[in-house]
Amino acid sequence: MANLRTAMDSTFWDLNVSSPRNLEGSARSIPGEPLPLDGARASRVLRIQQLSLLGNGFPLGIIPSYGPTAHKELGSFALQTLLLKPAISNWWLGLIGQFRPKKLISSIKAEFSSGDEFELPGFKDVAKHILDKSLYSLGLCSQLALTPSASIMLSTEGHGERKGRRHKLMFIEKLPNHDITLEAAWPELFIDHKGQYWDVPESISLDLSSLVSESGLRYRFGLHKNSGHPQALNANNGEAPLALMPGLCAKAAFSYEKSQDFWRQKQKLEDIKVKTDKGWFWRPSYDVRLREPHSAISGIIGGTCAAWFGGRKSPVPAASREDEDISLNAKKRSPLSADLFGSVCYTYQHGNFRKLYGDLTRIDARLDICSASAFARRVLNGLKRSSVNSAENPVSSPRLNLIFQQQVAGPIVFRVDSRVLLDSSSGRRGPHVEDFIYSLSYSLRLLESGKVVAWYSPKRKEGMIELRLFEF
Repeated sequence: MANLRTAMDSTFWDLNVSSPRNLEGSARSIPGEPLPLDGARASRVLRIQQLSLLGNGFPLGIIPSYGPTAHKELGSFALQTLLLKPAISNWWLGLIGQFRPKKLISSIKAEFSSGDEFELPGFKDVAKHILDKSLYSLGLCSQLALTPSASIMLSTEGHGERKGRRHKLMFIEKLPNHDITLEAAWPELFIDHKGQYWDVPESISLDLSSLVSESGLRYRFGLHKNSGHPQALNANNGEAPLALMPGLCAKAAFSYEKSQDFWRQKQKLEDIKVKTDKGWFWRPSYDVRLREPHSAISGIIGGTCAAWFGGRKSPVPAASREDEDISLNAKKRSPLSADLFGSVCYTYQHGNFRKLYGDLTRIDARLDICSASAFARRVLNGLKRSSVNSAENPVSSPRLNLIFQQQVAGPIVFRVDSRVLLDSSSGRRGPHVEDFIYSLSYSLRLLESGKVVAWYSPKRKEGMIELRLFEF
């Protein structure tokens, strides 16, 4: 089933989206924006732990990634590896190293080209290029288990081509029915639905979230504080999202989810027993969450309420001030707000994902309404034939998320995630594809529901290799 809980998680500040922009391997989704693609959600496994496990299957433990930088001469291709990983019973430490080879190759090639035909560049010239600090990035991460249910993590990273460092502190307490999380980052990296990145100088969050009960009810409370003006890293528009402006926000949310099967083929004991010349063997599904063919519909509905203190206004670009159709009130953050959200999803799966070929075809179609109030205003404006610009509020239009998965061979699965905007936007009329991601995964049967995923986003021009566990 497509991840329904994204609907509520996206209203807070700790929903991670996979990104090669930092060594942490993720950026935060911005609350109040359209839900990110399911295929874009970051792994629950820390990046440093991913590198530790993925390194066993890659030559020299080096894992590639692809993502543009502000300095084009560095190129988009990067190589990451885990340099150190000391650990004891309740503590571990890891050192991540990253290297971008394009500038080094270009510099050495230029040295050979600029010299005489029979003259080779000197050792000092080559060493100067190798020691160029802009080629390298280092990240240090440590986690200490205070009790069996509580842990604290501290990480810091620096990039040679950029000034300053990134720091993050996280405390997690797992209670029987709740999770408590305290996070602080300076600066914190965010990504909007257009693929643009923003740095918030200081971000602090405290959250209490309940586990999903048997009835399907879930709730969450949180405090979040932004300090400093957000900085655009690759955005053309200098206007920062309102949710990232300085201020303190108290937010509460609840949701109720329900699922109903049209039909489901239950797995039986004899299905996973295979008889060969050497006797009987167990052959379970490559992924326990994909072991049963079925057709089902599911849905989630919920609400949020928030109170903001300080930082109510966002700077308006000069071009926007001259546009009479754009209300300046849209640029003000309301001190009190409440809204409803909802999603409905249909899933069809063929195959048990056990055989070598043709044993998995799966389609998920999920309709998301991120803001019921914005959608209602959109409908009323449409009935009144209002000239209000719909692009002013990106969550005013519903979106259809489509996920297609097809087994290629054995544990290898090809997947496409796409998001279709069911409205006119950016001068286009009618529904159109807003974003999509391609991925190829290799399921690890020993982990029950774990896989190595290589994904690429044409919109962001980024790609990574990740280890993901219990993704659904």
